[in-house]
Amino acid sequence: MTSWKIFHLALLGLFITIPSVLVAQNAAPSKPNIIFIMTDDVGYGDIGSYGAPDIKTPNIDRLASQGVRFTDFYANAPICTPTRTGFVTGRYQQRYGLEAPLTHEQNSDGSGLVANGRSLPQLLKNGGYATGLVGKWHLGYADDQSPEAHGFDYFFGFKSGYADYYQHTNGGGFEDLWENGERIDIEGYLTDLITDRSVTYIQEHSDQPFFLSVQYNAAHWPYQRPDMPSVARNNAAHLQPHIEDTSTREDYIAILERADEGIGLIMQALQDAGLSENTLLIFTNDNGGEWLSRNAPLFNRKSTTWEGGIRVPAIIRWPGVIPAGEETGQVGITMDITATILAVSGAPLPANLNAEGINLLPILTGESPEVERTLFWRAPNRSTRAVRSGDLKLIVEGGNSFVFNVREDVGENNDLTNQRQADARRLRLLLDAWEADVNAEAELAGLR
Repeated sequence: MTSWKIFHLALLGLFITIPSVLVAQNAAPSKPNIIFIMTDDVGYGDIGSYGAPDIKTPNIDRLASQGVRFTDFYANAPICTPTRTGFVTGRYQQRYGLEAPLTHEQNSDGSGLVANGRSLPQLLKNGGYATGLVGKWHLGYADDQSPEAHGFDYFFGFKSGYADYYQHTNGGGFEDLWENGERIDIEGYLTDLITDRSVTYIQEHSDQPFFLSVQYNAAHWPYQRPDMPSVARNNAAHLQPHIEDTSTREDYIAILERADEGIGLIMQALQDAGLSENTLLIFTNDNGGEWLSRNAPLFNRKSTTWEGGIRVPAIIRWPGVIPAGEETGQVGITMDITATILAVSGAPLPANLNAEGINLLPILTGESPEVERTLFWRAPNRSTRAVRSGDLKLIVEGGNSFVFNVREDVGENNDLTNQRQADARRLRLLLDAWEADVNAEAELAGLR
C-alpha cells in the first residue's frame, strides 16, 4: 500500500467531526458566550491542578474543579505563532507557511496570516457574535493580517511575539500597544491591562452573545514581575540562565500568579453579570514552558516536539452542560478548541472550511465515547518532527527515530524503537505523508 493510501485511511480517523453539540435538556441557550484564555510559555506542571508544588493558581484550579481537566492535550506547535495560527484557522499551520515565530521585522513585512474570510472570529461574527481580542496577536502587522481583518470587532493588545510588561515595546524597541488599529500610550503592567480590558469587555457586552479571546503575555520573558522597581526593568537582563544576575523561578512565579489573579477577576465579572451559567470558558497554553518553567513530568521544553514542548494544560468549563471536577484522557489539540467553539456557536460554516479539529463537547458531556487521534507536529527549524497515533508517539530528531508509549511513559524515558519496529515504520509513513500534504498545499499557495 502506498504511503498516500495509508495517509488517506488515517485521515478518515484524523478529521472526524461531530456536527452537533449534544447536551442535556436543561442546557444553556443556543448562543452561549465564549471566553478563550491562553497563557504564554507556561509549563505543563506550573498549574496547581497539574501538580505545581510552588505556584499558587487558585483561580485556574477553580476552573478545573468546575469543569473538565485534560491530561493529554497538545498545542498545535511547540512555539507561539504557529499555535495561534492553528487556533485562528482551525487547521495545521504548515498549510499557511507559518511554523516559526514571526519576528518584529517579519510582522512588518507582510509575512503574517492573511485574512481569507474563514478565520474563527470572522465566522463567529457572521453568526451574530460580538468578537473581541485582548492581549497577544503575533500573526502580522499588515492591514490584511490584523485582528480586525480576521473578524475581531475589538482589539486591545500587542502584535509582536512578546512585549515589555511596563514599557509595552516589542523586541525591536518599538511601541507595541494597540487599540482598534491605533497605537496607544497608557501606563500599567501589561498583565493587569489585559485583565482590565477583558473585564470591561464582559461588562459592555453582557446583553449580547460574545466571543472574547484573552491572550496573556504571562509568563513569557522578559521576566518582569509586577512589583519590579523601575530601575530593574531593563528586559535585556532577563532572557537566559547564563546571563549574570538573570531572573529567577521566584520572578516567574510572581508573573504567573498575577495572571491567575486576572483570570479570577474575569470569572468574577462573569458572575457579577449573571453570565457564568451561559458561558463556555476554555483555558490553555500556547506551547511548552521555557527555562524557568516546570514541565514535569514531561521531558524537554518549548521549541521541541518532545512532550515538554507540546503537551499543555487545558481546562473547559460550562456549568450545567459539562460535568464538574472531572479529568479526561481524551487526546486533544488547539484546533479542536476551534472546532468546539464553532459547534457550540451554531455559526454557519463555509463548505471550504476544511477544519481539521474535532468538536470535544459530546465527549466531555458523555454523549460520545473518547476517540483515538492521529496528530502531527514539526518544530520551527524542522529539526524534530513527531506523530502521535493512539498511545504511541514517534519522534524523528536528526537521523534518529524514537518510539514511546506516551500514555504509560509521559516522561519519554523508555524508547521502544527496538521492540516496535513495525510501529516505527507505520508511524513514519504517516508522518511523511502528512508532511507531503501540508507542504504541497503551502507550495500551491506560494507560502512555503
